[in-house]
Amino acid sequence: MTLQRFTRPFAAALFLILSAGFHFAEKPITVFLIGDSTMAGKQVKYYPEAGWGMPFAYFFDQNVKVDNRAMNGRSTRTFIEEGRWQSVADSLREGDYVLIQFGHNDEVKTKKSYTDETGYQKNLARFIEETRAKKANPVLITPVARRSFDADGKIQETHAVYSRLVREVAAAQNVPLIDLDKRSQALLQSMGAENSKLLFLHLAAGEHPNYPAGKEDNTHFNELGARKMAQLVLADIRALKLGLAERVVVP
Repeated sequence: MTLQRFTRPFAAALFLILSAGFHFAEKPITVFLIGDSTMAGKQVKYYPEAGWGMPFAYFFDQNVKVDNRAMNGRSTRTFIEEGRWQSVADSLREGDYVLIQFGHNDEVKTKKSYTDETGYQKNLARFIEETRAKKANPVLITPVARRSFDADGKIQETHAVYSRLVREVAAAQNVPLIDLDKRSQALLQSMGAENSKLLFLHLAAGEHPNYPAGKEDNTHFNELGARKMAQLVLADIRALKLGLAERVVVP
């Protein structure tokens, strides 16, 4: 037998043995988070306030980078006007993801960030179109619920109009939708009016040095609340069978 005839089958067998024992590395991807303060990272001076994008970053393997571009106080319009979206669009590569959650600041007419319904949907459509143009994957997320209960202990819908607008765009554009508004409402209802305070920035005077006078905030989360909301997002990523679900850390 010649050396060449011997080495070819040997090499093939060796390849099969090695590939059976090892997994080839997945292509590195970036998951961009764009949105408002409920998603954003926080400076230490604001702890224990936390956006759900902070714990979300630790759900995935080493080949996934979570780039949290969400920013306090931003709406779809101001995120675009300030050049924040263009920076994301310029960074996108094939296979990346963009998770899009706005609404809190778009919907309030008294805020400078206010965006009317037509403009809101137009901006969401732009995010989707420009993400797809880079062969990346847009995912729409309805605005996460505020903690608001009526006198009978029933959770109140505080984003009815703008959550509906997100659902309409998702259907029209055939984009995966994570209905975080509904998911988070259900979570808060299951916990009840009193226990749900454990997820938000509720602090007594003197309880934390960053808030010596105390704090009662029913929009922004503490570390536990941020993790719970991130888990809801992750659950829907799996339920939707997105490719990103295959990149979740396996113990």
